Amino acid sequence: MASTATPVWDGKIFSDGWTAGGDGTIDVIAPGSGRSLGTVGSASVADLDAAVTSAAAAQKAWAAAPYAARAAVMLKAAQLLEADTARLTDVIVAESGSGGGKAAFEAGLVISELQEAAAVAAHPYGELLRSVKDRTSIARRVPLGIVGVISPFNFPAILSMRSVAPALALGNAVILKPDPRTSIAGGMALAALFEEAGLPAGVLHVLPGGAELGAALVTHPQIPCISFTGSTAAGRKIAESAAPLLKRVHLELGGNNAMLVLEDADPAAAATVGAWGSFLHQGQICMTTGRHLVPRSLAEAYVAALAEKASHIPVGDPEQGAPLGPLIDERQRDRVHGIVEAARESGARIAAGGEYDGLFYRPTVITDLSPESSAWADEIFGPVAPVIVYDDLDEAIEMINASEYGLSVSIITANPYRGYELAGRIESGAIHINDATVDDEAVIPFGGVKASGVGGRFGGPAASLDTFTETQWITMQSEPEPYPF
Repeated sequence: MASTATPVWDGKIFSDGWTAGGDGTIDVIAPGSGRSLGTVGSASVADLDAAVTSAAAAQKAWAAAPYAARAAVMLKAAQLLEADTARLTDVIVAESGSGGGKAAFEAGLVISELQEAAAVAAHPYGELLRSVKDRTSIARRVPLGIVGVISPFNFPAILSMRSVAPALALGNAVILKPDPRTSIAGGMALAALFEEAGLPAGVLHVLPGGAELGAALVTHPQIPCISFTGSTAAGRKIAESAAPLLKRVHLELGGNNAMLVLEDADPAAAATVGAWGSFLHQGQICMTTGRHLVPRSLAEAYVAALAEKASHIPVGDPEQGAPLGPLIDERQRDRVHGIVEAARESGARIAAGGEYDGLFYRPTVITDLSPESSAWADEIFGPVAPVIVYDDLDEAIEMINASEYGLSVSIITANPYRGYELAGRIESGAIHINDATVDDEAVIPFGGVKASGVGGRFGGPAASLDTFTETQWITMQSEPEPYPF
């Protein structure tokens, strides 16, 4: 952390100010060095109930405030962060094991998200409808009330903020439960930012905690909307729990994203895109490139170029400047290595990597795989680039679409229009031609299809309105309607 002063969140939750949590504290450990970053409070179910009561009361005044007041808070928060990005980047690097470049990129996304949220607050929020009667007929968007947000560890700040900021800007209150491994970057640092920006008390509550708290948040009868980002397995459980309550559930889930290299591509240029897509933030991104499909004519050159890049990327403590840091914990490291070893034992070739030191896993390239291999079929969430050779383009597209996931796909080609034509045959929420699968902007409606997500999108005014408001129909006429009885 940049400062030696005790932070306001040390040992605390954020609920009507900084206060002790009812379930003790959570130790915050830097995965790169193992050093303590302090503690945050651990919220209890009773804390959640109190937060809901507070949020329900505060939300009414917040929603009734002029839109400019809500926009001003978003803009002030953006200005404060822009003036001192280290207040966020330092904790992202230390707490989540992010490289400095990735942390700076993430902070920039948070700033953009706040700015776009301010614009959403000012966006037209209704439309004049035609009616068969002589009357005025209006559809307008109104806040949902309280939005529950559950965010993950990998991009903790932006994957919290992309729900928190637009939900607040549109007049909702928010209860945020960040991943307990990244409660500072994913929650506490954001709460401190909003507090300094003048957000009224009670409108935002940040409650770190574990699975029991998350389950209580999902099933709380006074929280009508859940916005979750995380694994597909966890998303299915959330959907199952929320369904009997008829809640709005927005799920942004996993991906096993493909990069399709066409025969006319430059293999060296393609390998640069592939390395970025597979190894950025140690592959711990839902948009990570998890499958590389390469034509036989380019396979040898592509694998050699990708392996060369993998073998020369420095891996180490990001607080000491390494571009690639640790995996988030031992459980994730063991899962990644288990998949790599299973591929090796089944006859795959490890062209680079396949080794680790503590939580630091070397960028890994695997070839000679079968489509049935776990390294090909499953989301690995580690710095692993599986490569399969194809002879027929139709077969390659079938392999892409065979996955249960559909989040992001990359097409590398010398003819971008040909890539555009192929995009219509691919089942994916995003397709990037001559760019990596890892890509995001605050103005873009982001989300996946199939097992990669369901519900509303994140980003852009239309998506934010669809996701974080309800439609209300209003009619007006000058005289009471004369009915026959």
